[in-house]
Order: sequence, then structure tokens, then C-alpha cells
Amino acid sequence: MTNADAIWTLVEAKREIFFGLSDRVWDTPETNYAEFASADAHEAILATEGFRVTRGVGGMPTAVIGEAGAGGPIIAILGEFDALPGLSQEAGIAQKRSLGAGGNGHGCGHNLLGAGAMMAATAVKDYLAAHGLAGRIRYYGCPAEEGGSSKGFMVRAGLFDDVDIAISWHPAPFAGVNNPVSLACNEIDFHFTGRAAHASAAPHLGRSALDALELMNVGVNFLREHMPSTARIHYAITDAGGNAPNVVQARATARYLVRARSLPELHALSARVRAIADGAALMTGTTVQSRIVSGDANLVGNTPLENLMHAHLERLGPPVFDDQDRATAEEFQKTLSAEDVASAFERFGMKLRKGVALCDAIFPPESGAGTLVGSTDVGTVSWVVPTVQMRGATYAIGTPGHSWQLVAQGKLPAAHKGMEHAAKVMAATALDLIRSPDLIAAAKADHAERLDGTPFVNPIPDDVDPPIPAAALR
Repeated sequence: MTNADAIWTLVEAKREIFFGLSDRVWDTPETNYAEFASADAHEAILATEGFRVTRGVGGMPTAVIGEAGAGGPIIAILGEFDALPGLSQEAGIAQKRSLGAGGNGHGCGHNLLGAGAMMAATAVKDYLAAHGLAGRIRYYGCPAEEGGSSKGFMVRAGLFDDVDIAISWHPAPFAGVNNPVSLACNEIDFHFTGRAAHASAAPHLGRSALDALELMNVGVNFLREHMPSTARIHYAITDAGGNAPNVVQARATARYLVRARSLPELHALSARVRAIADGAALMTGTTVQSRIVSGDANLVGNTPLENLMHAHLERLGPPVFDDQDRATAEEFQKTLSAEDVASAFERFGMKLRKGVALCDAIFPPESGAGTLVGSTDVGTVSWVVPTVQMRGATYAIGTPGHSWQLVAQGKLPAAHKGMEHAAKVMAATALDLIRSPDLIAAAKADHAERLDGTPFVNPIPDDVDPPIPAAALR
């Protein structure tokens, strides 16, 4: 039996524990920094499995770290467990059926992500103990990936300073090594302050904050023609100043999400957006204050780590799904458009195959390198530690992210099988790194070469605290 075979057996031995953890987290979907039930569940299993547990790291009540082993290199495996608002959905049925109006739902599969990452970390822990190997495995239970940037706060707090390599994964329609392309981003609140007045009797005495906000939006819309094609800017008006049209609005706030291909490009683009806000304030006689809420760096790739992970994927093969898994996936595909399905194949570098509802092949390395990418706080980790991620096949091909269909598939047997498959690949990758110092050295050399001459600047400034809602404090 090879080292990989042995650790895959250890993963299988704990499947019921971690399938159960994933399902419990699915049952209690909680959003940014309010994931108390989910964090409690993760903490309890870490303790039961013999990890040394620390809760509330980085000033975040729902962040948890579990470490096992001694000496040797430190390998981090990153997990998440936050949900999305407004995606409440009954499990296992291919029709939209909310469990409660306005409820949350795991529309990005983070119930699987955290459980699968801990499943891998536990297998490595057990292998190290059984074979008396030096090395430490560290599970990071990370809250608030969906806009909360918890990993960026963890980086700022120094929680990765002693880590040699970081490994993670994410649910997907296909299995393979994640192409390390993402957008750096900042969420920025722009708050305009003006002067209230009667909109008809004395409009000349007023200074409209709402006018300023609308002028800013117009200015940013004109900016879109003159920024890199890979950049993205989105906004939401979070405070329009009231609903009385006969009052000159004295306040207005918009939250902007600025995205760019790299950190230096992000900083430059954000400065241009701020200049537009200043101009809008000047034109309207108002004032504006901006405040960064969160931010993520772009992903930094690592060829030695990606080659190592891909080798384990090739040896293991794709997840093994049965006829019932495929039949259920076909029912979900019927709720999707042909464009949804075709786009999924294209994004992962796969040729469109009609009638294929679940992954049956490993997607090629460096696929999906187009412009249609999002942001992740794993990117910030990848600037300070050599990092690799995989995609694990857990749902029907074509299922949109952040959709009711994805929520509904989160407890299916296919989701569990895809999670276990990802755990096996991550565990085998971590074990090879612990056993082979040369692999770690090669990964660190690649990392240093990629960042040579580009100093890391955390997209979360030092004076920004995690945006923990008051209701989440206990």
C-alpha cells in the first residue's frame, strides 16, 4: 500500500463523521461573522479528534484553528462554513421551495468546504501519529468568505507567519486543480453629507447628498470605458437619505465593490474611484467620506504545488458516482438553461458533452483563465504563503453558483462523494509535502520568484476591524 492509498483509507474511515458535520452546517446556514452554530460544530469535532483548538482568532468570534502534530513543517488546510442570505431552500428536490422567507442557504457549498477540509486535516493527523512523523497539520475554520474577507484579517494578525504551505478546495461541477486566477477587490463605503432643506420653498439652501451619490455613479459608469477590461466595479445604494421627495436629502451612502486583476492595479483603480467621489462632492457642495469595509488580494499561483495536486487527481481519478446520483443530477439540469450547461463546460476547459450531468473526468490544468472570474480571500493568503486549491465535483454540471439549485444539492450523496474525493486529494498532497522537504523548498522558490519586486500590501488597512454585526456578538 502506498502512502496515498494509506491516507485515502484514513479519509474513508471518518466519512460518516464529516458527512454529518457538513449536513449539520447545511441545516444551520449562517452569514458573515454570525456562524456560531457552524463554528461550534467544527470546534467540537476538532476537540473530539484530538486537535489543539483555539477559538476567536484574529478578533473574530467564529474563527477557529485546530492544530495537531509536532516539529517539522506546518501545512495549513483552509475551511469555510458561511452561507448566503435569501437562499433558503429545501434539500434534495429539483424545484424552488424555500424553507422560510428571507432565510439563508448554502448557495456556495461552504458546508461541504469546511467539513471536507477538516476531513483531510484529520486524516493527515492520524497518519502522522500512526507513523511517528514530524510535522504539523493546521485546520483553519474561516468565517465570512462571502464579502467578509476573514482570511485577510487572519493574515494581518500574523496567523500564517509560520505556515509553510496552504491548501484548500471549493465545490464545483468538475474536479481538478483550481486555476489560480481571481480578482483583487475592495468593498468601500462612500458616505455623502449635505444640508437638508425644503425642496420647493428653499431648494437653494439645500445641498443634496443624493445628487452627489448619483453624480458619482454616473462618473464611475463613464470610467468603465477607460479601465482595464479585466476590472469590475459594482455598487449598491445602501442609504438614499430617506423617502420624502420634498426634502433635500442630507445624507446618502453607496457601497462600491472595486475589482482588478492584481493588487497594484486595484490600488490604482480604487484611487480613481475615490477621485470621482471627491469630484461629485465638489460639484454639489457636499462632503464625502470613504471607508474600506473588506478586501481580497488576487490569487498567486504555484506551479510545483499545482503539479503535485494534479498528479494525485490523475491517480485517484474523478469521483465515482452511481446511477442514482446521475439521475438526480439530470433532474436538476432540467431546471437550467442550455447556456448554463455549456458555460460550465467551457469555463473548465472541457468539451461540451450533452447528456452528461455529473463530472466523470479531471479537468485540465490552467483551464478557465478567461475574464469571468470573481474574488476570494484565499488570494490574500496566497501572497504570504505558497498556496494551492482544487475544485471538487459536488453538483450537477451547469448549476449556477449562489443559486437555489446549488443549495438544494448540498446534502445529496453526490455532494458527500465529491467532498470525500477532495479530502483525499488534499490529504495526499499535504502528506507528500510533509515527507518531502524538497517539494516545500521548490514551492517556496516559485512563490518568491512570482512576487519578486511586488511588495505585499494587505487590501485591508490596519485601522479596519472585521465587520462583525452587533447582533452576532455574544
